[in-house]
Amino acid sequence: MRTLPTLCAATLLLASACGADRVTVGTPTTQPNGNSITENDTPAPTSANTVDPVPARVAVEDTTARPQWLKARIAATLGHRKQYPIIRIYRYRYHDQVVYWETAPCCDQPSTLYDTKGSVLCHPDGGITGKGDGQCADFDKHKTNEKIVWQDPR
Repeated sequence: MRTLPTLCAATLLLASACGADRVTVGTPTTQPNGNSITENDTPAPTSANTVDPVPARVAVEDTTARPQWLKARIAATLGHRKQYPIIRIYRYRYHDQVVYWETAPCCDQPSTLYDTKGSVLCHPDGGITGKGDGQCADFDKHKTNEKIVWQDPR
């Protein structure tokens, strides 16, 4: 019978490893002995915040005065299945003009930057390199007045 020798071997190993003065197990809430912490003690957790969170950037939503081409673009997006992450369209000022930036749906697809007439100016980011087409590499540095114009509500 093989189970008895296996059980005996396991018991022997456990007893030798966890015998007196070999291994002690404590929980993180175990208070250290005395007033000092030694290298073998685990300090109790604290409730103090150890990381200052960075507040999320919140765009101001603006649904007014959408150009006709943008309404058609939104309708086309809604005609397809929902993408993850969801598609968003932002309006910015970039090099003294109003532009619209459409986020990419996913995975190495470039985002698109449009002028007010709906013409594609460039692809600021995304693609295989993550840097877009290089035609407006300074977009992230020089965009201002962020307003979210639309995001997929589905």
